Amino acid sequence: MIPELGHFALIIALLLALVQAILPLYGAQRGNRTLMAVARPAAQGQFMFIVLAFGCLAWSFLVNDFSVLNVARNSYSRLPEVYRFTATWGSHEGSMLFWVMILGFWSAAVSVFSRHLPEDMAARVLGVMGLIAVGFLAFLLTTSNPFVRLVPAAPDGNDMNPLLQDWGMIVHPPMLYMGYVGFAVAFAFAIAALLSGKLDAAWARWSRPWTTVAWGFLTLGIVLGSWWAYRELGWGGWWFWDPTENASFMPWLAGTALIHSLAVTEKRGAFKAWTVLLALLAFSLSLLGTFLVRSGVLSSVHAFATDPARGAFILGFLAVVIGGSLALYAWRAPKMITGGGFTWFSRESLLLANNVILVAALGAVLLGTLYPLFMDAMGLGKISVGPPYFNAVFVPLMAPALFLMGVGPLARWKDASLPDAVARLKWALVVAVATAILLPLTLDGFKPWASLGFFLAVWITLAVGVALRDRLRHGAGSLGQKLRSVPRGFWGMQLAHFGVAVGIAGIAVVANYESERDVRMDIGSYAELAGYTFTFRGASEYDGPNYRAARGTVDVTKNGKPVGTLHPEKRLYNASGMAMTEAALDSGTFRDVYVAMGEQLDEQGAWSVRLFHKPFINWLWLGATFMVVGGFLAASDKRYRIALRRSELPRGVAVQGA
Repeated sequence: MIPELGHFALIIALLLALVQAILPLYGAQRGNRTLMAVARPAAQGQFMFIVLAFGCLAWSFLVNDFSVLNVARNSYSRLPEVYRFTATWGSHEGSMLFWVMILGFWSAAVSVFSRHLPEDMAARVLGVMGLIAVGFLAFLLTTSNPFVRLVPAAPDGNDMNPLLQDWGMIVHPPMLYMGYVGFAVAFAFAIAALLSGKLDAAWARWSRPWTTVAWGFLTLGIVLGSWWAYRELGWGGWWFWDPTENASFMPWLAGTALIHSLAVTEKRGAFKAWTVLLALLAFSLSLLGTFLVRSGVLSSVHAFATDPARGAFILGFLAVVIGGSLALYAWRAPKMITGGGFTWFSRESLLLANNVILVAALGAVLLGTLYPLFMDAMGLGKISVGPPYFNAVFVPLMAPALFLMGVGPLARWKDASLPDAVARLKWALVVAVATAILLPLTLDGFKPWASLGFFLAVWITLAVGVALRDRLRHGAGSLGQKLRSVPRGFWGMQLAHFGVAVGIAGIAVVANYESERDVRMDIGSYAELAGYTFTFRGASEYDGPNYRAARGTVDVTKNGKPVGTLHPEKRLYNASGMAMTEAALDSGTFRDVYVAMGEQLDEQGAWSVRLFHKPFINWLWLGATFMVVGGFLAASDKRYRIALRRSELPRGVAVQGA
């Protein structure tokens, strides 16, 4: 009865989504407060029923109900309980239910925290989110029902994909989806503003914190996915330009451009049309990523579905959403009033240049991701576009944007002085250039891309320091009082920019100075790499909960001093028969030592082993952490709360004029 309850809950949620979509939008158009007031309880009720459906599916996994087809295909009686729970979103059907639940969460959050918005604006935002929910709930119920029964019930399950049996997959999908789906809020605000015709600074101020939070979650989700792939896949890489990785990276690039454009629209009333277009683009790319991952057009460790009907449904929904939103944009855009003017050198112009470069880089990634699919679909042959293309195109495009990151926050709005900026940043430029020239010479030789990375990392870091110094110089009181008076928005921006610098430094070192070896290791033999000695002590067999494994023992020393003992594994999963490599790492602030086992080579216990030395790789994760914290810190700035309280005053006027 539990699966039937879950299916019934989805039907009720679909009906509530229809109510949330239709009545508030009609009420906002007619100025009917009663209909507009339906939006909040409908959104909250819809979320509750989706949570109930998700709970029913999770319960079916936890109790090993193999009469549910989804459970039989994606779980196993000996699967550890924590992975039985995460298997709830490990399948296509479960991941789509999880997607819809996250959308319901965002709708409910908007319904709770939008009480200070004009009533017609809140109704339109929630109505648009209701329309999106209708599409995905219909998709679930018609093509991807997670509660389909299996008669007769299977005696046991096929097991969860071994790649997903890692604790990183407990946190990676929820964070990624929170960002992916979170851009639906920015999209809904943009559509609501287009419908109302009120594209002003207030709209940007309302939308900005929601967009920044979604961007923070997406950043966290992407970096957790990168970290999971680095640890789990045994290749020693942290970014592969996999099409599914690109499917989440493209909305991130659009979202990064959007949060910067929103700053201009909020502060100066400029870039209105461009900001709205970026909001539409960010969510459209999220939908495109959903289509790519779940339509079966991709072959990837991340991809879920291979059913053409599902792909056709999502593609049709994608066409309706993108086509409808662009048509509305084309209708309203000519009527948008531009904000104040600005000179060629100002914060607005620098942010505009930043946006243009980000969108160009996004276009390069989009082309490299879709072009092979287009060629294949047209019967023109299969081609592969991999890291050589992306590295050759993306990095040169992004370098100017990263340079401007150091200048932009120091420039004044409307009209800035280039000589003044040069005077404030000249020593930062000198130190960055000197570092770029000298630092590679202390490592394993001069390499141009490493030098560029060091220049940008030092340049951005020193620019952050200059911005903080200037901010404190103009404050009053003691140093502590000056620090406390700095708004969270400023701290968040500078912390995020510093995180970018830390990440660039990590990438510059690990991409240019990492080393690896593939070696045959007999029991007692050793190999050397980057000053470390790896001694193989053999491998012993043991039984895991749902797999059998050979567990190696590798002693690591440096200059004769012990560093640690690593235990890489080679696992064979019982139900699926899949062989998996479990790498072992010794992590430090400035390097990782990484060991992965290949195949057993003879009966005497020799194995093929891959050894890696990854200098500064953990700076990637550290830099991304700073970026995430910075984003959340900026979104919590009190000026948004003050602005929302002030918006209560004209609310009645706004409703009457709707």
